[in-house]
Amino acid sequence: MKRLHYIIFVALLSTVTSCKKFVEIGDPKDQLASGSVFLNDATANSAVVGIYSDMNAFNYQFANVLTTFLGAMSADEFIYGATLANFDEFKNNAITPGNQYVSIFWTQPYDFIYRSNAIIEGASASTTLSQATKNQVLGEAYFIRAFCHFYLVNMFGDVPLITDTRVVQNSDKARTPKAEVYVAIIADLIQAKTMLINDYPGNKERTRANKAAATLMLARAYLYTEQYALAEQEATAVIATPGYKLLDSADPTNASHLSKTFLKNSEESVWQLQVVNVALGRNTWEGNTIVPVSVPLYRMTKEANTGLVTAFEPNDARFTYWVGKYSAAGSTTVLHYYPFKYKVRVGTVGVAPTEYSMVLRFAEAYLIRAEARMMQSKFAIAADDLNVIRSRAGLAELTDPATVAAGMVQVEQERRIELFAEWGHRWFDLKRWKSLTGTLGKTRADDILPLTKPAWKSTAVLFPIPTSAIRTNPNLIPNPGYN
Repeated sequence: MKRLHYIIFVALLSTVTSCKKFVEIGDPKDQLASGSVFLNDATANSAVVGIYSDMNAFNYQFANVLTTFLGAMSADEFIYGATLANFDEFKNNAITPGNQYVSIFWTQPYDFIYRSNAIIEGASASTTLSQATKNQVLGEAYFIRAFCHFYLVNMFGDVPLITDTRVVQNSDKARTPKAEVYVAIIADLIQAKTMLINDYPGNKERTRANKAAATLMLARAYLYTEQYALAEQEATAVIATPGYKLLDSADPTNASHLSKTFLKNSEESVWQLQVVNVALGRNTWEGNTIVPVSVPLYRMTKEANTGLVTAFEPNDARFTYWVGKYSAAGSTTVLHYYPFKYKVRVGTVGVAPTEYSMVLRFAEAYLIRAEARMMQSKFAIAADDLNVIRSRAGLAELTDPATVAAGMVQVEQERRIELFAEWGHRWFDLKRWKSLTGTLGKTRADDILPLTKPAWKSTAVLFPIPTSAIRTNPNLIPNPGYN
């Protein structure tokens, strides 16, 4: 099965990584969309599983590592403790269009989008797939396409919306307005939700999208587009789905303790990515990169009143179990703090991993619903949602806010602490929330980031369109501030 997947996709991967065109794909389209791939359930499933595998493969850094790390550096979560020019550009919010990681942020999502489109076209045309498999692979393809467009639009703003495999037309496609991209994202997620079921397919591990994953992403998309009643509705649907819960903070020996949140198939996981390189002993790329051998390179910010470390309240169990501490030999003085949600740097070679990379997590449903309710002035039940999150962290309940502004201060705090070092949440939040100064066109990033980044410019909320994409597509125009 793996060999079949490789044969189908090898030409596609080599084309995309060459960066000749952002969606410059030739023969693989014919191979993937051909009847041979969609003649039976096994090969159709293999085509979808291959996308997940590449999302978490070493040479596909779009997933988790870059989005999490560079999103955190672009915001105010942690810094890289050494000098690396391409990383420093993110840390200083002074990214150049030629930055190699910006190119990865652009090309790899479009690779997955293309492959999703090919699956949608091929599976839709198939007359031999079972109905259950056809629904599953189509639902997953719509989900992946929406997921990738979501990250593209939040990194770059207006981006080309690609919904088919027409190579010539797509290679020179202009940027689609952000609002239109969101319409397509939401439509795809609604479609995915109708086709997927609550059970996880295949081996039942939580490594493929199901109805809850599509619903949670739909709730997020509604929240980001300020459709608060719909965001509340979809988040409520996730919360009501059996099989998920917040892990507790009371007894560390309990299998449902919050220190075990990021174990594979934990009850808090809605969608995870499984490690690909088991032979190397890795569990997750996050753990393999962040958990230090000695002095940590990825260090949480700790400036008084602004740093992530100082944002934790006293006795927050998340600080105890999700933050690592480094002291010099023979000293008890903590020199550095680092994200410690993943505990395993390198596991035992040949032994099955104990952790998977978390992409969608049950706790986010409560945070989405809390924010949606705050923005509708449903203060008491919004605070209830935040208190569910706080309770499992061992913190006192919040009082009901009196205004939307006061409620959003609570929401921002809980999102910052709960979702730190996960998939760029903090970066996206600072960019989408309006400035508390009320200045037109300004964001929370303009309020927060100048406190520790003196060179901050408002145009840095969007990454630059990569030089390679602009060079090959005359219809792409740069983002403001990168001319």
